[in-house]
Amino acid sequence: MSVGKQASGGAPAAPVVAGARLEAMRRRVRLSRLVVWTVIAAGPVALAVALASTPTTVAAASTATPAPVRTASSAADPGGYAQLFVGTWLRSSSSDVTSAQARLAQSMAPDVDLPDPAPGAQSNPVSVTAVRSTRRGGGVWSVTVAAQYGNGSVRYYAVPVAADRSGGAFAVTGAPGVVAGPGRVAVPASPYGVMVPDGALVSAVGEFLGAYLTSSGEVSGYLAPGVVLAAVMPAPYTAVTVQQVVAVEKAAAAEQVPVDGTRVRIAARVEARDTAGRWPLTYELTMRARSGRWEVAALESAAVPSGGAR
Repeated sequence: MSVGKQASGGAPAAPVVAGARLEAMRRRVRLSRLVVWTVIAAGPVALAVALASTPTTVAAASTATPAPVRTASSAADPGGYAQLFVGTWLRSSSSDVTSAQARLAQSMAPDVDLPDPAPGAQSNPVSVTAVRSTRRGGGVWSVTVAAQYGNGSVRYYAVPVAADRSGGAFAVTGAPGVVAGPGRVAVPASPYGVMVPDGALVSAVGEFLGAYLTSSGEVSGYLAPGVVLAAVMPAPYTAVTVQQVVAVEKAAAAEQVPVDGTRVRIAARVEARDTAGRWPLTYELTMRARSGRWEVAALESAAVPSGGAR
């Protein structure tokens, strides 16, 4: 068979085509080299132009997307978990392991024995509150829980709790231990050393707190521009009386309202009344002078929903 007939067969033509492509690539490379050497002889400026226009066979690497960095979250405070356990543990009994309280306590601490209260004993606490959490090594915490009883007595329990690294799983690792309660810290001196006499400032505070706690008016009418604060709803009291106002700055005690923009920080001791009795309350406020009157610039004793003093 002739060579011409073999080439027309189809399959043997692939090596011929590949060879032709390889030869074409070689010609382009030789041409590029010739252009570069020619431009080198012409000068450096022409070389830069030639390099910019000469095709390259190296593909630019695509910018890699940075991998997300994951940081291990600190373990959550297991105070609430310990509080729940102590409450169920104190309300359970080893003589009734099938009760809901006993089953919950055993699920939280399978290796901890249940108490055995005497028949008819008033051992159930009125309230249980976690008061302190101390983190130890190895993911172990010691949580102090206060249990208050109907007779007014309080017992403090230290509960060992293990937590995983994510803070999503806990386990009580041992029985609670009765411990002494937290001590009392020395109370720092109050910054409110200026007595504020009856006048425009005391009246403004009383009217604002009346609107805030009894819905006796619109709270917005007593706020400085830019301050947003909603009244307590539903209104918890029927009347509010200012007992005393003390301030940090002496300007609060002035007979006349100071110049616009003057700010003073005050603490107002009030008596609130409702159908259940009288209640002593204290509110810390920042007041700002504007147009001969005092306006509320910030309520420090509670969170401002939005806006706030500006």
